[in-house]
Amino acid sequence: MNPDEIFLQADTLVKRSGERNAKKIAEMLGLRIYYRSDFKHLLGMYTYQWKHRMIFLNDRMDENLEQMVLAHEIGHDQRHRELAAQTGLQEFSLFSVNNSKIEYEANVFAAHLLLDSNEVYSCARRGFDIAQTASAMNTDVNLLLIKLQEMIKSGYDLQIPFEADSSFFRKIRK
Repeated sequence: MNPDEIFLQADTLVKRSGERNAKKIAEMLGLRIYYRSDFKHLLGMYTYQWKHRMIFLNDRMDENLEQMVLAHEIGHDQRHRELAAQTGLQEFSLFSVNNSKIEYEANVFAAHLLLDSNEVYSCARRGFDIAQTASAMNTDVNLLLIKLQEMIKSGYDLQIPFEADSSFFRKIRK
């Protein structure tokens, strides 16, 4: 996985849409979004069937969590559509052990889609800690840490005190 490739893919969508709102980006892409009340612990999933790209979302999420899950599922659409087409209704449950590389890529995509590198860098330069930056950007600490890790891989002069829990979505229950 080339760290700059995922950034460029997400950044292109942000530029095309003119914003970082995952729902508006999904609509721009022609993704169909369905809200489900029968998901107990599953936050979202993506599938590509019958030439329809669909995202199913747990209807009990708050707006910030919905944005993160939706951005993650858009990542699957943009990076793993062929896999979803081959396997049918694919539960990309945000934490599958069998698809850890796939899930991490979708998390990286979500981090790049939702979090502006310049804003993250500005917070770091102003001395914000991880929690303060996550709060300022209305995101989960772990998604921010993924963004910071990817920024470091791309050459930013940042240091982070700990690694992200790349399976953080697993611990979120609705």
